[in-house]
Amino acid sequence: MDFSAFLDGFALVAEPHNLLYCLIGVLIGMIIGVLPGLGPAATIAILLPITYTIDPVSAIIMLAGIYYGAQYGGTITSVLLRLPGEASSVVTVFDGFALAKQGKAGTALGIAAIGSFVGATISIIGLTLLAPVVASVALDFGPPEYAALALLGVLLVATIGSGNKLKALIAGAVGLLLATVGRDSFSGASRFTFDSLQLADGIDFVVVAMGLFGVGEILYNLEQRHGKPHVPAKVGNVWPSRKDLKQSSGAIGRGSIIGFVLGVLPGGGATLSSIVAYATEKKRSKTPERFGRGAVEGVAAPETANNAAATSSFIPLLTIGLPANASMAMLFGALLILGISPGPQLVDEHPDVFWGVINSMYIGNLLLLLLSIPLVGIFVKILRVRPAILAPITALITILGVYTINNSVFDIFLMIVFGVIGYLMKKFGFDPGSMVLAFVLGTIIESSTRRSLLIFDGDPTGFVTRPISGAILAIFVVVALLPVFRQVHRRRSEPAGVEPPTSVTKV
Repeated sequence: MDFSAFLDGFALVAEPHNLLYCLIGVLIGMIIGVLPGLGPAATIAILLPITYTIDPVSAIIMLAGIYYGAQYGGTITSVLLRLPGEASSVVTVFDGFALAKQGKAGTALGIAAIGSFVGATISIIGLTLLAPVVASVALDFGPPEYAALALLGVLLVATIGSGNKLKALIAGAVGLLLATVGRDSFSGASRFTFDSLQLADGIDFVVVAMGLFGVGEILYNLEQRHGKPHVPAKVGNVWPSRKDLKQSSGAIGRGSIIGFVLGVLPGGGATLSSIVAYATEKKRSKTPERFGRGAVEGVAAPETANNAAATSSFIPLLTIGLPANASMAMLFGALLILGISPGPQLVDEHPDVFWGVINSMYIGNLLLLLLSIPLVGIFVKILRVRPAILAPITALITILGVYTINNSVFDIFLMIVFGVIGYLMKKFGFDPGSMVLAFVLGTIIESSTRRSLLIFDGDPTGFVTRPISGAILAIFVVVALLPVFRQVHRRRSEPAGVEPPTSVTKV
């Protein structure tokens, strides 16, 4: 690791304007996390046009702050309203709201803040040490390796997540199809443009992102929250007792490791990490019956894990150029808009961006710890804002933002179309994140595959004979066949002649 570049990154972040953007980012992130339904991916998508007018380092620092700041903001609604502001905070609802009903909402929020800070800090240290190593190894990557890695990324998005696997695969397939719209970069032939000049250059990533996440989330959130008033629970002392800290220490340590490891995987991220961390603590506990009834470990473990995962997901983005989740896909698009290509060359070509983003997280997470507890009262008031007031303001910002990209009315209509698609996807259980990730990775898959075939003179076995790409494709096959193996094993383990149960009795 280049320590001089690392120290220069701290000096860059310490500049007043970068500190200000870091503070703005974490504040917006916390507020967005508090508002159920919007989310960091939608917010980053809405703010992408603003990055045109900001210094690249400052812009990425702010957008990164929005992402990891939202992880804690979602905790507040999970504890006070039993309403997760983020998907990664769903597990926190189980014990967080139970503690709130016992008058310990402050304890739950305090433990969550401490766990989030510890998990994120450990993950940032791992990111600092590991990212340059991964970047140096990634220098050996060529088109075949990138094609195999991007293909594996699309599969992992569908198979690792906790949602419906078939629906995730369908959404990913649609995303891959959308990535082919426009002129063929190799032959110049038009594909799926329907003789429209506006589609000749392809579909703009920002339009897709702002439609699916911005407009789509607004419509879905309005429907879900219409006529459902929520009264937040009262918050008492936010400082956890020594007993609570002792009970949570093991959960925080294990959650940090689980979050860091799973955050690196495409499709893993904060949501899966929080689920695995919670399940681990419940399995290890000598009194598992406490979980779901107000166990502080049930808050500490998932909150630590999701913040650790939010940080470690920057490793594949910055070092390989592979976004691990929907929010990383938004940051990937922001970097491209700013003329910066994420990948192994980033640490050498743009060390200010590479180390500026990483080092800003040290300061950003400290700001989160300092701000999260004192600002709880303000966030409770924000929860009382009616969606009917908030939605039109957000929609107006979204429309103005997408128009300023190309000064194109066509982009506005296209964004509205994707907004309706995003709303329908959420309504029928399809994850828009899978489509956006596949849309981003689809371009990498196509260009890298075709370049590889040119290198191999059209022989596809070249993908297998190269060590790295061959190993990645072997992992792809294992992951693809894993559900089949599980199904076969489940059938073999069932006693012969025993009918499967027709109903499930709740315990």
